[in-house]
Amino acid sequence: MIGSIQQGNIMTGIQDMFSDPQMVANYTDGPPRFVPGYNAMLSMAAILLAERARDDARILVLGAGGGLELKAFAQAQHGWSFDGVDPSAPMLGLARQTLGSLAPRARLHQGYIDDAPDGPFDGASCLLILHFIDVAERRRIASEVHRRLKPRAPFVVAHLSAPDGDEERPLWLSRYSAFLAASGVEPDKAAAARDAVTNHLNILAPAQDEAILREAGFSDPTLFYTGFAFRGWVAYA
Repeated sequence: MIGSIQQGNIMTGIQDMFSDPQMVANYTDGPPRFVPGYNAMLSMAAILLAERARDDARILVLGAGGGLELKAFAQAQHGWSFDGVDPSAPMLGLARQTLGSLAPRARLHQGYIDDAPDGPFDGASCLLILHFIDVAERRRIASEVHRRLKPRAPFVVAHLSAPDGDEERPLWLSRYSAFLAASGVEPDKAAAARDAVTNHLNILAPAQDEAILREAGFSDPTLFYTGFAFRGWVAYA
């Protein structure tokens, strides 16, 4: 999703953006290029889920459109099944395409957290989603995920998260812009992406992200991934 952050006001246009045929067609090329260590982050997320999820686990995946994390998890654990939730029908169609022969193991639901089955699930993930969402809704989503999980089940999250100091956050976002340029993005577009992230996304400080997880009832939020301005945690219901 980060690969298209320069396309207008995300907070008001995200639904339209992820329904745009050209954006959907090119989506799967984006995260590996635009998120530092993306494929390794998916592998680590699968390992963290598997620490407590049984061999025949049922996993909830929020923001499942595109299917990249569904495919990574399905390939890592052959006995798992999935419920994937995403508001964009075209992105769910792309998820089915990405999954290919693995598609029968995933039930896909168009909508938001309220449209997810009640579970209970053996684990859940929410990757590269929460920076699009305001603080109040993040709290509600975290609480609704917690309600759907079995006791002590893992919840893996990753998104943009950076210290909020006047100097430190701009430094990390400038480093991220430099990463985009090093990944082949034209320098002016990399700078525009940095400005879009700064002006239109809801980036919290890491301590705030951890506090939201605790307030929702999760214990032991532990940082497992840092990629310039991105961070990821695992916490337990």
